[in-house]
Amino acid sequence: MIIYVEKQSVPFFEALASEVRVEILRLLSKESLNIKQLAEKLGISSSIMTRHVQKLESAGLVKASMVTVDGAMQKKCVMIETEYRIQMPHKDITQNIYEVSIPVGHYSEIDVKPTCGLATEDSIVGYFDEPKFLMDPQRMNAQILWFTQGYVDYAFPNYMRPSQSLEEIHISLEISSEAPGYNEDWPSDITFYLNGVRLFDWTCPGDFGVRHGIITPMWWQANQYGLLKQIRVDRNGTYLDEERKSNVTISDIVNDQPSWRFKMEVGENAEHVGGLTVYGKKFGNHSQDILVRTFYSSAEDDLAKVKDFWYGRNRTMQEIHSVFGMPSEGPCI
Repeated sequence: MIIYVEKQSVPFFEALASEVRVEILRLLSKESLNIKQLAEKLGISSSIMTRHVQKLESAGLVKASMVTVDGAMQKKCVMIETEYRIQMPHKDITQNIYEVSIPVGHYSEIDVKPTCGLATEDSIVGYFDEPKFLMDPQRMNAQILWFTQGYVDYAFPNYMRPSQSLEEIHISLEISSEAPGYNEDWPSDITFYLNGVRLFDWTCPGDFGVRHGIITPMWWQANQYGLLKQIRVDRNGTYLDEERKSNVTISDIVNDQPSWRFKMEVGENAEHVGGLTVYGKKFGNHSQDILVRTFYSSAEDDLAKVKDFWYGRNRTMQEIHSVFGMPSEGPCI
């Protein structure tokens, strides 16, 4: 999961600012434990342990639920994620953000070949390997989607206003290949598109299932989890997890349509036709759907810069050039 350094993330960082809570996470990374078991292992009272667990719950690090064991109720704790990535603010853009979370079954178009299917948190949608069930109304509740070859296309709203200028788009999702059952060594060439523009190709290394996914339902016995990947398109190019993948920039894909399109494809002519699996917030290791964030600046931001310039004091020539986007050398007009 990606944690952005912003006000909303303060509970996450506060939860980690405790040796006791860090030790709780270490214990839960090995197995699920109840409050009493955690308290005994750390040598503190159950009441104090309850408060620590509540702090971790509020931060989205731990999930605690009441279960019946040997006829008695107890609060069982599990760690939600195994991997977090900290995204620092970009100094060259403002922190104006639109965010959209797209459930994996909310695609606008799909054309795939078996093996394929959908499942909700509780059951399979229709039958395995029957593409017609991919348009079943229950797809809206799907938490996992898989197919061997073809494409899936998601539409998401364009919230940009005429006075706003798009700076970056981030797309984050948990993804793996698609093998019969599962296969950790099962490469698949996946192509990503945005607004019809081909961003890049990426080879997913496998379809993971040796261990159970942290939030994957226990009834599910096939592939268990994927890799959390982040695509970023900005004014300089396109990146996957900070690795530059192509020269496609924001100016190449921006349009004024009411919705934008994000497409993933495993082509029939790819070198590795190893399929594609997308995990929602109830499957895999990461409690999220497909997350799209658009970062933008606005005319109001530009006006604030101008006001700051005119009302500031002791401006150097370099600062004057910087405010108005002028070269650092040359005359100031």
